Amino acid sequence: MLSFHGVALGYAPMAPPMAQQARATVSMETAADMEALSKKLNPALGFWDPLALVDMGSDEGFFDKSAAIGFLRQAELKHGRIAMAAFVGFLVQTAGIHFPWALQGAAFGGETITFGDIAAAGGPGDQWDALPTPAKLQIFAAIGFLEGWGENSNALKADGMAHYMRGGKPGYFPSFKGDSRGPAIHPVPLDLWDPFGFTKKLSAERKETALLAEINNGRLAMVGIMGMLSVSKGLIVPGLDSVPIQPYAGEYMAPLSAVNADLPFVSDMLNYKFALFPSW
Repeated sequence: MLSFHGVALGYAPMAPPMAQQARATVSMETAADMEALSKKLNPALGFWDPLALVDMGSDEGFFDKSAAIGFLRQAELKHGRIAMAAFVGFLVQTAGIHFPWALQGAAFGGETITFGDIAAAGGPGDQWDALPTPAKLQIFAAIGFLEGWGENSNALKADGMAHYMRGGKPGYFPSFKGDSRGPAIHPVPLDLWDPFGFTKKLSAERKETALLAEINNGRLAMVGIMGMLSVSKGLIVPGLDSVPIQPYAGEYMAPLSAVNADLPFVSDMLNYKFALFPSW
Protein backbone atom coordinates (compact mmCIF):
# COMPACT_ATOMS: atom_id res chain seq x y z
CA MET A 1 0.00 0.00 0.00
CA LEU A 2 1.46 3.36 -1.00
CA SER A 3 2.17 5.74 1.84
CA PHE A 4 1.00 9.33 1.32
CA HIS A 5 3.07 10.54 4.26
CA GLY A 6 4.74 13.78 3.20
CA VAL A 7 8.10 14.69 4.74
CA ALA A 8 9.14 18.34 4.74
CA LEU A 9 12.80 18.72 3.80
CA GLY A 10 14.47 21.96 4.78
CA TYR A 11 17.94 23.01 3.67
CA ALA A 12 18.18 26.43 5.32
CA PRO A 13 21.45 26.63 7.28
CA MET A 14 19.73 28.04 10.36
CA ALA A 15 16.66 25.80 10.18
CA PRO A 16 15.46 24.55 13.57
CA PRO A 17 16.13 20.85 14.29
CA MET A 18 13.38 18.45 13.26
CA ALA A 19 11.29 17.15 16.12
CA GLN A 20 12.26 13.59 16.99
CA GLN A 21 9.67 11.03 16.00
CA ALA A 22 7.85 9.38 18.86
CA ARG A 23 9.11 5.92 19.64
CA ALA A 24 6.76 3.09 18.76
CA THR A 25 4.96 1.50 21.68
CA VAL A 26 5.80 -2.22 21.78
CA SER A 27 4.09 -4.66 24.12
CA MET A 28 3.71 -8.22 22.85
CA GLU A 29 0.73 -10.04 24.34
CA THR A 30 1.02 -13.63 25.52
CA ALA A 31 -1.31 -16.54 26.27
CA ALA A 32 -1.27 -15.50 29.94
CA ASP A 33 -2.49 -12.05 28.93
CA MET A 34 -5.36 -13.65 27.02
CA GLU A 35 -6.37 -15.67 30.05
CA ALA A 36 -6.40 -12.54 32.21
CA LEU A 37 -8.37 -10.64 29.56
CA SER A 38 -10.94 -13.43 29.27
CA LYS A 39 -11.64 -13.33 33.00
CA LYS A 40 -12.20 -9.59 32.82
CA LEU A 41 -14.53 -9.92 29.85
CA ASN A 42 -16.63 -12.75 31.27
CA PRO A 43 -15.81 -13.84 34.82
CA ALA A 44 -18.47 -16.58 34.67
CA LEU A 45 -17.03 -18.26 31.57
CA GLY A 46 -13.38 -17.34 32.02
CA PHE A 47 -10.77 -18.51 29.53
CA TRP A 48 -12.25 -20.83 26.89
CA ASP A 49 -10.16 -21.69 23.86
CA PRO A 50 -11.33 -25.06 22.44
CA LEU A 51 -9.39 -24.53 19.18
CA ALA A 52 -6.17 -23.61 21.01
CA LEU A 53 -5.88 -20.39 19.05
CA VAL A 54 -3.44 -18.88 21.55
CA ASP A 55 -0.97 -21.58 20.50
CA MET A 56 -1.31 -20.76 16.81
CA GLY A 57 1.88 -19.61 15.18
CA SER A 58 5.48 -20.76 15.27
CA ASP A 59 7.96 -20.47 18.11
CA GLU A 60 9.89 -17.86 16.14
CA GLY A 61 9.77 -16.09 12.81
CA PHE A 62 7.41 -13.60 11.18
CA PHE A 63 4.22 -15.33 12.34
CA ASP A 64 5.25 -16.34 15.82
CA LYS A 65 2.84 -16.90 18.71
CA SER A 66 2.82 -13.26 19.82
CA ALA A 67 2.21 -12.08 16.26
CA ALA A 68 -0.62 -14.61 15.91
CA ILE A 69 -2.26 -13.34 19.10
CA GLY A 70 -1.98 -9.77 17.81
CA PHE A 71 -3.52 -10.84 14.51
CA LEU A 72 -6.47 -12.55 16.23
CA ARG A 73 -7.01 -9.66 18.64
CA GLN A 74 -7.06 -7.17 15.75
CA ALA A 75 -9.45 -9.37 13.77
CA GLU A 76 -11.90 -9.64 16.67
CA LEU A 77 -11.90 -5.91 17.38
CA LYS A 78 -12.26 -4.99 13.70
CA HIS A 79 -15.06 -7.47 13.03
CA GLY A 80 -16.80 -6.49 16.25
CA ARG A 81 -16.82 -2.83 15.22
CA ILE A 82 -18.06 -3.69 11.74
CA ALA A 83 -20.77 -5.91 13.24
CA MET A 84 -21.96 -3.15 15.57
CA ALA A 85 -22.27 -0.76 12.63
CA ALA A 86 -23.95 -3.47 10.53
CA PHE A 87 -26.43 -4.30 13.30
CA VAL A 88 -27.54 -0.68 13.63
CA GLY A 89 -27.55 -0.22 9.86
CA PHE A 90 -29.65 -3.33 9.34
CA LEU A 91 -32.28 -2.01 11.77
CA VAL A 92 -32.28 1.45 10.16
CA GLN A 93 -32.66 0.02 6.66
CA THR A 94 -35.34 -2.42 7.77
CA ALA A 95 -37.29 0.52 9.21
CA GLY A 96 -37.10 2.28 5.83
CA ILE A 97 -35.12 5.26 7.18
CA HIS A 98 -33.09 6.97 4.46
CA PHE A 99 -31.62 10.29 3.35
CA PRO A 100 -34.12 12.61 1.62
CA TRP A 101 -31.88 13.54 -1.31
CA ALA A 102 -30.68 11.87 -4.50
CA LEU A 103 -27.97 9.23 -4.52
CA GLN A 104 -27.23 9.78 -8.19
CA GLY A 105 -28.27 12.65 -10.45
CA ALA A 106 -28.86 12.95 -14.17
CA ALA A 107 -26.24 15.70 -14.54
CA PHE A 108 -23.57 13.15 -15.52
CA GLY A 109 -25.66 11.38 -18.13
CA GLY A 110 -27.23 8.71 -15.94
CA GLU A 111 -30.68 8.43 -14.47
CA THR A 112 -31.66 10.10 -11.22
CA ILE A 113 -31.74 7.62 -8.34
CA THR A 114 -32.78 8.72 -4.86
CA PHE A 115 -32.11 7.07 -1.53
CA GLY A 116 -35.86 6.56 -1.39
CA ASP A 117 -35.66 4.47 -4.56
CA ILE A 118 -33.03 2.27 -2.94
CA ALA A 119 -35.05 1.94 0.28
CA ALA A 120 -38.08 0.85 -1.75
CA ALA A 121 -36.17 -2.12 -3.18
CA GLY A 122 -36.87 -4.19 -0.05
CA GLY A 123 -34.77 -5.22 2.94
CA PRO A 124 -31.10 -4.36 3.51
CA GLY A 125 -29.89 -7.13 1.18
CA ASP A 126 -32.14 -6.01 -1.66
CA GLN A 127 -31.13 -2.41 -1.05
CA TRP A 128 -27.47 -3.32 -1.47
CA ASP A 129 -28.23 -5.23 -4.67
CA ALA A 130 -30.09 -2.18 -6.02
CA LEU A 131 -27.13 0.18 -5.57
CA PRO A 132 -25.74 1.40 -8.91
CA THR A 133 -22.19 0.48 -9.86
CA PRO A 134 -20.56 3.88 -9.08
CA ALA A 135 -21.95 3.76 -5.53
CA LYS A 136 -20.55 0.29 -4.88
CA LEU A 137 -17.17 1.16 -6.38
CA GLN A 138 -16.92 4.21 -4.11
CA ILE A 139 -17.70 2.04 -1.08
CA PHE A 140 -15.11 -0.56 -2.11
CA ALA A 141 -12.51 2.18 -2.68
CA ALA A 142 -13.18 3.71 0.76
CA ILE A 143 -12.91 0.31 2.44
CA GLY A 144 -9.68 -0.43 0.59
CA PHE A 145 -8.16 2.88 1.61
CA LEU A 146 -9.11 2.47 5.29
CA GLU A 147 -7.75 -1.09 5.31
CA GLY A 148 -4.48 0.05 3.76
CA TRP A 149 -4.10 3.05 6.06
CA GLY A 150 -4.75 0.94 9.15
CA GLU A 151 -1.91 -1.38 8.11
CA ASN A 152 0.44 1.44 7.10
CA SER A 153 3.60 1.20 9.23
CA ASN A 154 4.62 4.79 8.47
CA ALA A 155 1.26 6.13 9.64
CA LEU A 156 1.49 4.03 12.80
CA LYS A 157 5.06 5.20 13.51
CA ALA A 158 3.94 8.82 13.11
CA ASP A 159 1.61 8.21 16.06
CA GLY A 160 4.30 6.49 18.10
CA MET A 161 2.71 3.09 17.54
CA ALA A 162 3.80 -0.22 16.04
CA HIS A 163 1.94 -2.76 13.91
CA TYR A 164 -0.40 -4.99 15.92
CA MET A 165 1.63 -8.05 14.90
CA ARG A 166 4.82 -6.39 16.09
CA GLY A 167 3.76 -5.31 19.56
CA GLY A 168 1.38 -2.50 18.63
CA LYS A 169 -2.02 -1.97 20.19
CA PRO A 170 -4.72 -4.16 18.56
CA GLY A 171 -7.62 -2.09 17.30
CA TYR A 172 -5.62 1.12 17.00
CA PHE A 173 -6.29 3.16 13.84
CA PRO A 174 -3.66 5.76 12.91
CA SER A 175 -4.45 9.44 12.62
CA PHE A 176 -4.91 11.15 9.27
CA LYS A 177 -3.09 14.23 10.55
CA GLY A 178 0.45 12.90 10.72
CA ASP A 179 3.06 14.36 13.06
CA SER A 180 5.29 17.40 13.42
CA ARG A 181 7.09 16.62 10.14
CA GLY A 182 3.99 17.23 8.08
CA PRO A 183 0.49 15.91 7.36
CA ALA A 184 0.02 12.21 6.71
CA ILE A 185 -2.25 12.75 3.70
CA HIS A 186 -3.61 16.28 3.74
CA PRO A 187 -5.04 18.45 6.51
CA VAL A 188 -8.06 16.25 7.23
CA PRO A 189 -9.88 17.98 10.09
CA LEU A 190 -11.28 14.82 11.68
CA ASP A 191 -9.88 11.35 12.34
CA LEU A 192 -11.79 8.13 11.81
CA TRP A 193 -11.61 7.18 15.48
CA ASP A 194 -12.90 9.71 18.02
CA PRO A 195 -13.08 12.62 15.54
CA PHE A 196 -14.18 15.09 18.23
CA GLY A 197 -11.67 14.01 20.88
CA PHE A 198 -14.17 12.79 23.47
CA THR A 199 -11.84 10.08 24.82
CA LYS A 200 -8.66 12.13 25.16
CA LYS A 201 -9.40 13.20 28.74
CA LEU A 202 -10.46 9.75 29.95
CA SER A 203 -8.30 8.07 32.55
CA ALA A 204 -6.41 4.87 31.74
CA GLU A 205 -8.81 2.90 33.97
CA ARG A 206 -11.85 4.34 32.19
CA LYS A 207 -10.36 3.54 28.77
CA GLU A 208 -9.67 -0.05 29.83
CA THR A 209 -13.27 -0.46 31.02
CA ALA A 210 -14.59 1.02 27.77
CA LEU A 211 -12.42 -1.35 25.72
CA LEU A 212 -13.75 -4.37 27.60
CA ALA A 213 -17.31 -3.18 26.95
CA GLU A 214 -16.48 -2.68 23.27
CA ILE A 215 -15.19 -6.26 22.92
CA ASN A 216 -18.29 -7.72 24.59
CA ASN A 217 -20.63 -5.51 22.56
CA GLY A 218 -18.80 -6.47 19.39
CA ARG A 219 -19.18 -10.17 20.14
CA LEU A 220 -22.88 -9.72 20.79
CA ALA A 221 -23.27 -7.68 17.60
CA MET A 222 -21.60 -10.42 15.54
CA VAL A 223 -24.12 -12.93 16.86
CA GLY A 224 -26.96 -10.46 16.34
CA ILE A 225 -26.22 -9.51 12.74
CA MET A 226 -25.72 -13.14 11.72
CA GLY A 227 -29.01 -13.99 13.41
CA MET A 228 -30.89 -11.32 11.45
CA LEU A 229 -29.27 -12.39 8.18
CA SER A 230 -30.32 -15.97 8.93
CA VAL A 231 -33.92 -14.93 9.62
CA SER A 232 -34.04 -13.04 6.31
CA LYS A 233 -33.06 -16.28 4.57
CA GLY A 234 -35.92 -18.20 6.17
CA LEU A 235 -34.03 -19.89 9.00
CA ILE A 236 -35.43 -20.19 12.51
CA VAL A 237 -33.51 -18.14 15.08
CA PRO A 238 -34.83 -18.25 18.66
CA GLY A 239 -35.62 -14.77 19.90
CA LEU A 240 -35.78 -13.23 16.41
CA ASP A 241 -38.74 -15.17 15.00
CA SER A 242 -41.17 -12.41 15.91
CA VAL A 243 -39.02 -9.58 14.54
CA PRO A 244 -40.44 -8.24 11.24
CA ILE A 245 -37.39 -8.88 9.07
CA GLN A 246 -38.02 -8.84 5.33
CA PRO A 247 -37.04 -11.99 3.42
CA TYR A 248 -34.11 -11.83 1.04
CA ALA A 249 -33.78 -14.08 -2.00
CA GLY A 250 -30.33 -12.93 -3.07
CA GLU A 251 -26.84 -13.88 -1.94
CA TYR A 252 -25.22 -12.04 0.95
CA MET A 253 -21.79 -13.28 -0.07
CA ALA A 254 -22.11 -11.84 -3.60
CA PRO A 255 -21.04 -8.17 -3.52
CA LEU A 256 -22.16 -7.57 -7.12
CA SER A 257 -25.58 -8.22 -8.63
CA ALA A 258 -27.29 -7.97 -12.01
CA VAL A 259 -27.54 -4.19 -11.51
CA ASN A 260 -23.75 -4.11 -11.86
CA ALA A 261 -23.64 -6.07 -15.11
CA ASP A 262 -21.91 -3.09 -16.75
CA LEU A 263 -18.71 -4.18 -15.00
CA PRO A 264 -16.50 -6.73 -16.80
CA PHE A 265 -17.12 -10.40 -16.02
CA VAL A 266 -20.07 -9.73 -13.68
CA SER A 267 -22.64 -11.28 -16.02
CA ASP A 268 -20.42 -14.30 -16.57
CA MET A 269 -19.94 -14.64 -12.82
CA LEU A 270 -23.69 -14.56 -12.17
CA ASN A 271 -24.42 -17.04 -14.96
CA TYR A 272 -21.69 -19.38 -13.74
CA LYS A 273 -22.99 -19.27 -10.21
CA PHE A 274 -26.55 -20.11 -11.19
CA ALA A 275 -25.36 -22.84 -13.53
CA LEU A 276 -23.31 -24.33 -10.72
CA PHE A 277 -26.16 -24.11 -8.17
CA PRO A 278 -29.38 -24.25 -10.26
CA SER A 279 -31.56 -24.87 -7.20
CA TRP A 280 -30.59 -21.44 -5.83
